[in-house]
Amino acid sequence: MKQKRIGWCLVVALISAWPVNGTFAEDWTQWRGNQRDGTWTETGLVQKFETGSLPVVWRQPISSGYSGPTVAEGRVYVMDRQTEPEQTERVLCFDEQSGEPVWTYQYSAPYVNVGYVAGPRASVTVDGGLAYSLGTMGHLACLDAASGELKWEIDLNQAYSIVDSKRMPIWGIATSPLVYGDQVIVQLGGDDGACIVSFDKKSGKEKWRSLNDRGQYSSPVLAKQNGRDVLVCWTGDSVAGLNPLDGTVYWRHEFKPSRMPIGVATPVIHDNKIFLTSFYDGALMLEMETGSMSVKEVWKAMGPNERQTEGLHSIISTPVWIGDYLYGVDSYGELRCLNAETGKRVWESQEAVPKSRWSTIHFVQNGKQTWMFNERGELILAELSPDRFVEKSRAKLIDPTTAQLRQRNGVCWSHPAFANRCIFVRNDDEIVCINLAAGAK
Repeated sequence: MKQKRIGWCLVVALISAWPVNGTFAEDWTQWRGNQRDGTWTETGLVQKFETGSLPVVWRQPISSGYSGPTVAEGRVYVMDRQTEPEQTERVLCFDEQSGEPVWTYQYSAPYVNVGYVAGPRASVTVDGGLAYSLGTMGHLACLDAASGELKWEIDLNQAYSIVDSKRMPIWGIATSPLVYGDQVIVQLGGDDGACIVSFDKKSGKEKWRSLNDRGQYSSPVLAKQNGRDVLVCWTGDSVAGLNPLDGTVYWRHEFKPSRMPIGVATPVIHDNKIFLTSFYDGALMLEMETGSMSVKEVWKAMGPNERQTEGLHSIISTPVWIGDYLYGVDSYGELRCLNAETGKRVWESQEAVPKSRWSTIHFVQNGKQTWMFNERGELILAELSPDRFVEKSRAKLIDPTTAQLRQRNGVCWSHPAFANRCIFVRNDDEIVCINLAAGAK
């Protein structure tokens, strides 16, 4: 009976996602898309921008924050921060079609020992009619996705003594919640074996905890190894593969930072390999073994400093893996292609984003085309190959703002959402919905 119910739900979901014009549409329910892998499978999209701008569907004012939008069942979710009359964080919900505000959940959130105070970092995760938000100081909330009604909340900083034990990452808690079965899993960096913690998604009660590592900013993802689900977590001290049911450590590969935990990019998983990139410590390729629950190091590439780099020294953006090659942004905005087997550089381009420390591009793959949203608020439609970077079109979507970084006249560092043939982008002043459907005006 359970299998039949699951199958019927899948059919209903597929039918509801298939519009009458025959083009496929989909939501963007969590960090980096429905599968957390930066892929987008919709059809019926614009193939070339005829002008340097695209049609705006709606725009709404918001406050500052790094939280990327998510889209589910006709609603758009994003987080921000306000400082007057007191320091608060908010979860905001908008109608997807009109942009009209639906509900707001607001709570007190004074920042303590946190750098870059522009606002929350994590994307809201939506699952089964519930929305899970995670604030910079560790405020974890479960909300009714339609009404905003609070179901449960936990002050992780207080519950796990993150600041008091001096385990709060310098940029605060940034990883987006991951729903797995009846659990919601977060990296919070607590002591006493509470680096990664699972909570019952309906009650908020702790189910398990794992690892004594320091916390970091990279969001956990799921992989398959020898037929088993593996929770891949990049912490402040290692890359670990956990049993997502109970937190048991299948394997752990030490990857201690040379200066400080600074990894932001999500692990990129392709077949049985895991790729990671860090600003100071370069690139690491691991392979999940077949026949045993273990990993081995394939290659590692680290330059002598942040300007003389090897492989890929990325800070914020997660690379994209296409075929036998990796594409990502190096420490000063250099778009690079790497041979995934060896880590050797194939080519480099400075065309996609201006050269600057921590220059950022967010990559989303749709078939053979790569959608690249850079920190200048530009959307680039490109084709990436081992031969070269081919820019097909570029359009300005939103202005950089200075709350996150005052140098170079501000940045757009939040990951966009791609859903229902639209892109949803935000800066520290507004959130904007832009139509990407073919023929849209």
